[in-house]
Amino acid sequence: MEIVILEKIYGDRSGFEKLNKKLKSLLGDLEVSWKIGITQKQWAKITVEGEDKEISANLIREEFGEIPCKLSNVKEGDAYRGRFIDLGKVGYGVYVDIGVFSPAPKDVLVPLYYLKSLFGDKPVRQLIREFGWIDYIPIELEITKVEFGTREMEGKFSERQLKQIEKWMSDGYDKIFIAGTISEKVEEALIETGHSRDVKRLEELGLMEILLVLKKGTQAPGIIKEIGPYLKAAVFGAIKFE
Repeated sequence: MEIVILEKIYGDRSGFEKLNKKLKSLLGDLEVSWKIGITQKQWAKITVEGEDKEISANLIREEFGEIPCKLSNVKEGDAYRGRFIDLGKVGYGVYVDIGVFSPAPKDVLVPLYYLKSLFGDKPVRQLIREFGWIDYIPIELEITKVEFGTREMEGKFSERQLKQIEKWMSDGYDKIFIAGTISEKVEEALIETGHSRDVKRLEELGLMEILLVLKKGTQAPGIIKEIGPYLKAAVFGAIKFE
């Protein structure tokens, strides 16, 4: 039995080990074995076998969520969790990968006119830079349009996601998004460079996506420069306040 969960494994691939540990604590008492793999576009796939595979599959879905896989499973008005993908490659919006592979791989467009209605008349690339957005950041969308003929999907940020973005942009603390490694490795890099004292809070946004909220007066670019060499496979984005 296969479940493709709402997590991606990529970058330094440390997510394999971390996910395995999580599965051990979730399924440890059950008669089941599992294997972790990745699908196209790096979604994590868990294959379970054994007497308790049904129960295990349900526990995994509950704990991590599951991608829709098929376009026909995507419903207008429903909320889906996905990841930013190919940011800055087009000027007419941003794309979010929610895990649609059939009949062909498709991402959800968050159109420019909608972004402008929220954030003012700015080019997409300027928005991405100001908001510190990077590929792989988990994003929750409400689907506004599914076109089965052209196989196109459009969406907008869910209310919960909008509140989150607003909070990130208004509290006055510099922030760093890190994608492509696990939080334990980020903590090690902070300790190694003596910068753990500059971090107010570390948040796990996903298995391999982390947000660092820095203390007042600490600037994101300086911290990225210091910890970057310790996290070579990671990608960084920053929200900066003057």
